[in-house]
Amino acid sequence: MHHGFDLSIEGISKTEGHANLIIKVRNKKVKDVKLKVSENKRFFTQAVRGKRFSEVPFFLSRICGTCSIAHVLASIEAIERALNIRVSDQTIILRKLMMFGLMIRDHAMHLYFLSLPDILGKDSILEVGEENPQILKEAFEVKKAGNSLCKLIGGRAIHPHFSTIGGFLKIPERSEIREVLNELKNARDKVFNLLEIFYNSDLEFSRETVYVALCTPSFNFLEGEIRSSEGITIPEEEYWNFVNRVVIPYSQSTAFQFTGKPYRVGALARINLNSIALDEDTKKDGKKYLRKFPSHNIFDNNLAQAIEILHSIDASIKILESYEFKKESIPKFEVKEGHGVGVVEAPRGTLYHMIYLDKEGKVKFGNLVIPTAQNQIQMELDIRDLVEENLDKSKHEIQHLVEMLIRAYDPCFSCASHFLKIKWI
Repeated sequence: MHHGFDLSIEGISKTEGHANLIIKVRNKKVKDVKLKVSENKRFFTQAVRGKRFSEVPFFLSRICGTCSIAHVLASIEAIERALNIRVSDQTIILRKLMMFGLMIRDHAMHLYFLSLPDILGKDSILEVGEENPQILKEAFEVKKAGNSLCKLIGGRAIHPHFSTIGGFLKIPERSEIREVLNELKNARDKVFNLLEIFYNSDLEFSRETVYVALCTPSFNFLEGEIRSSEGITIPEEEYWNFVNRVVIPYSQSTAFQFTGKPYRVGALARINLNSIALDEDTKKDGKKYLRKFPSHNIFDNNLAQAIEILHSIDASIKILESYEFKKESIPKFEVKEGHGVGVVEAPRGTLYHMIYLDKEGKVKFGNLVIPTAQNQIQMELDIRDLVEENLDKSKHEIQHLVEMLIRAYDPCFSCASHFLKIKWI
């Protein structure tokens, strides 16, 4: 049993971006937990001021490479609402497909390459591949299917350039659609192997908390109403009225509370609150896995992401097989003063963009609420409890458990990856 120690993790491994962690234990109690996002501030909310509305989506997509599609679409949605632009049904469908592609490729990256080694007791996916080359092959096939869908609709897997304010600059050709359909159908079978692995995992850390998600009618990550596990339902434009910013002096990231409380966003929140809206084939073939939900086990966030991959594949196949895409003109609109809010479900949770424009269509003010920042307070509380419950374990075991817990949240501290260096003081 450890009576007291200081733990410092510099560069938490196998996450998106840079973050450090300091834990202080005194008299068998955790006295302090500081999760420090160590990325330098990039001041996007200040830098966006004065930019013309047409530049904004592609500028803000640079916040994050892996989530760039989510940032583009949230920003476009905010500007369209500010300028009262109504888009076609086809545009909405194409945007849904972009979000499905994003979920497939981003969840595949997290599950196969970052979290799977934890489940299988390995340091990296390369070690996993040495023992099981088939799972490594499947990892690339599933991720490639997501990349291909993103490129088909958005032009690129990262920082898409076909999607624009009011519509799309290019629509997919039937020959291109057939190729992507084949990839999606091939990837679908592979996802069940992934589902089995995370379903059978014995990793457990359950804490009741508040869950918040944009609940969409067809689980499309794009449109709907914001719900919480406490029964609150609000329209997208009122989200800012329910969250409050919390300054964390030791971190480069601010944090957030929902109605004054810590909360979780992400795949676990979405499945807990809205699994009824999943694709019918997903619900039928994934019935066994859905029995685990609702769940308070943060490690079930991994299983929830795997279910979302299956759903995104199923929903995309149905759209691509049934819809005939046609060339459309971008609707005409008047540039004027106004403000709008865009909310989408990014892979890691609810993403909020608020944009105020002046009469010339230049940004006066921008506000962003990022998923990982919303999870930070709950993540620190979970780390505290996890360490206190495992003080009878070795320091190495405690270190590993803490890292696995953080990775289960799938945080995006930025867009980089580090190996772990840990100091025991």
